[in-house]
Amino acid sequence: MKAVASDVKTAVRSAGGLLRQWRDIRGKTQLDLSFDAGVSQKHISFVESGRSIPSRQMLLDLAQALDVPLRERNELLLAAGYAPSYSDPALDAPAMTSINRALRRMLRQHEPFPAIVMDRYWNVLMTNDAAPQLFNCFIDMSARPAPRNLLHLMFDPAGMRPFIANWPQTARGLLARVHREAVGHVIDVRTKALLEELSRYPGVKPEWRAPSASDAVPMIPLSFVKDGVTLDYFSLITTVGTPQTVTAEELRLECMFPANEATETEHGRFLRAHAG
Repeated sequence: MKAVASDVKTAVRSAGGLLRQWRDIRGKTQLDLSFDAGVSQKHISFVESGRSIPSRQMLLDLAQALDVPLRERNELLLAAGYAPSYSDPALDAPAMTSINRALRRMLRQHEPFPAIVMDRYWNVLMTNDAAPQLFNCFIDMSARPAPRNLLHLMFDPAGMRPFIANWPQTARGLLARVHREAVGHVIDVRTKALLEELSRYPGVKPEWRAPSASDAVPMIPLSFVKDGVTLDYFSLITTVGTPQTVTAEELRLECMFPANEATETEHGRFLRAHAG
């Protein structure tokens, strides 16, 4: 019986620590959170210190007030000894049918320009036909193992990097995007690991990992150069509104558009010239 009680206290303390961590990340005081969640400041203090066992609903209310991502809400519930509330189905699971169909429709409609569906960690889940067609104009995509990661594709000297114009600016801009587009605007453990992997590529400077005011520009063109031809693109990102599963919240559809009239004109000609 004592062992069970000890386990409960450990779980509560762990959940309280996570709650305090998210409150600090959001820059909220206990009083702020009290107003936002409709929970007394004293009760929040007791939960964070492990002196009180929070109910499942209270944890969900506090997580909602702190805008905690769904994957991390599950971790908060598990730390308190509760089952997760949010499922994490595969993209092709029945629960994801409507979203899957919508993504495929958007991918098709974006032809002849590249469009890519990625997860939270920039792993490619789906593409339209134009995306591999474009990248195959530069490298042999079949030689790269799946699941392919878009950031590794751009940073790898054996990938797209040799064909990227103004590489330092592009690399720094991509790293800034990792911070800006992180789910919940928080760099989690797996995203930190991804950043570490990217930093080990030759020529990647440590200071590029720290976003700066100069990175806050309307768009960062992604320019590819081959055979004297330069293609300039920018991206628009689409996410799922009011997601109710972890998978849905972490999906991102990236559509690449020509950044100028020259690329609009040259895009199709370039793909035909390098087909096969």
